[in-house]
Amino acid sequence: MTVTARWNGEEIARSDDTLVVEGNHYFPPASVARSALVPSDKTTVCSWKGVAQYHSVNAGGDINTDAAWYYPHPKDAAAEIKDHIAFGNGIEVTEE
Repeated sequence: MTVTARWNGEEIARSDDTLVVEGNHYFPPASVARSALVPSDKTTVCSWKGVAQYHSVNAGGDINTDAAWYYPHPKDAAAEIKDHIAFGNGIEVTEE
């Protein structure tokens, strides 16, 4: 199964090797269009995954603020998603 992330008419990520955690597909770093990611200062804390870092998504000439996140240093329970990127905030993630 191939999973694709799209926003504003552009494909941002595509992979047949995502990891699903809490209903979110986490894409391997190499499967994400890095040119679409804009670093953000936002962080959040999950009690079992650790501290998430965010990116805004730049696609189709617009910015979707803080729409992508990843765990650069996850807690042991979430070690498998280290550096994998998940999307929210209106990013369309589909399974094909």
